[in-house]
Amino acid sequence: MLDQNLARIRAHRNNINRYRRLLKTQLSDIERQFIERRLSEERSALEALTSQTFPIALTIPPRPVSPATTGAAS
Repeated sequence: MLDQNLARIRAHRNNINRYRRLLKTQLSDIERQFIERRLSEERSALEALTSQTFPIALTIPPRPVSPATTGAAS
């Protein structure tokens, strides 16, 4: 299952790269709209598949705020 998902992730990334390259070429308005829509769909599919395949996201917890010293001596 993991191998299949990794292959699908790779396919989505390849499609995204191909659509980005196509957007750098000269296109008609209709072609550009189609490619932009497909690019958006591929990004959404990639995001969904990635979050399904790798459900744990490692985040760095925020650092605690230390009390500011104002220079007052005790």
